[in-house]
Amino acid sequence: MPTSLKTYNTFGIDAQAADFIEISSQQQLQDLLSEDGPKDYFVLGGGSNMLLCAAIEQTVLHINNKGIREVSRTEDYITLEFQAGENWHDVVMYCVDNNYGGIENLALIPGKIGAAPIQNIGAYGVELKDVFVSCTAVEIATGNLKTFDLEDCQFGYRDSVFKNELKGAYIITSVSLKLSLDNHALSTSYGAINTELENLNLIPSVANIAQAVINIRSSKLPDPAQIGNSGSFFKNPVISRAAFEVFQSNNPDAPFYEVSETEVKVPAGWLIEHAGFKGKRFGDAGVHDRQALVLVNHGNATGQEIWSLAQRIQKEVLEKFGIALQAEVNLIGC
Repeated sequence: MPTSLKTYNTFGIDAQAADFIEISSQQQLQDLLSEDGPKDYFVLGGGSNMLLCAAIEQTVLHINNKGIREVSRTEDYITLEFQAGENWHDVVMYCVDNNYGGIENLALIPGKIGAAPIQNIGAYGVELKDVFVSCTAVEIATGNLKTFDLEDCQFGYRDSVFKNELKGAYIITSVSLKLSLDNHALSTSYGAINTELENLNLIPSVANIAQAVINIRSSKLPDPAQIGNSGSFFKNPVISRAAFEVFQSNNPDAPFYEVSETEVKVPAGWLIEHAGFKGKRFGDAGVHDRQALVLVNHGNATGQEIWSLAQRIQKEVLEKFGIALQAEVNLIGC
């Protein structure tokens, strides 16, 4: 039955799905895939990292299985398995409430945990790979179950095997994370975490870092429930040191982060803002007025209108700074 996906994607794009099935368990998914045989599906979780530019002709599988299970525990660490349909921020807060350390810097990232390994989500100096143990996934072609460990996933910056050679081949059904029980390796040096902790008169802890991150993100990033968006639309570009030296000579005040001896990361939001797009609106497609890295839907923008704006930004940033921006969101039909 045709279904509108407007409430299933955080951009609020009113794209249509030809057919829609909600998946509430791994077994249901395996049974469906085994019975149907090879078939082209569109897998949908929280819809937080995508831009829909066209109707979805495939059957949409909405992954919504829930559950948390303790796998193992030592004196220092606990390993937990989360079903893929669990909301990511709820997972973070579950860990914070239990003083499990490792993902507190990733608070308030939208989406479901099943999508986290695909993107190797990260923020404020922490990435999923830092706590990742394994994920289970169902092969779409056969319905067979496979476990992927850290090495199998080939994690990179906002990248994984699931975005490359295994793109579209598997559906992740659960994710296992190893979290600290005590002596937490807290990360406070990235961004404004230390400043926010000082403003709140709080010492670093799992709960306090999570609160600082929530405050910082809330002050910069719009709530998708209030205005359609998918968080950071572009990746922060990593460029060669030689290219960076040319860029810095023309833009001495630009912020940057050392990646290695040969590479430097430049904030995409700074580039977009200084290309003149921050707060600009083009019909119902626009750039957020507090964070230029976020493209927004002011109401009734189509996916194609937002993508056209993104391409315009890419073109002008490249012309002005000589740096190419790559989309972080998944582009569907664009």
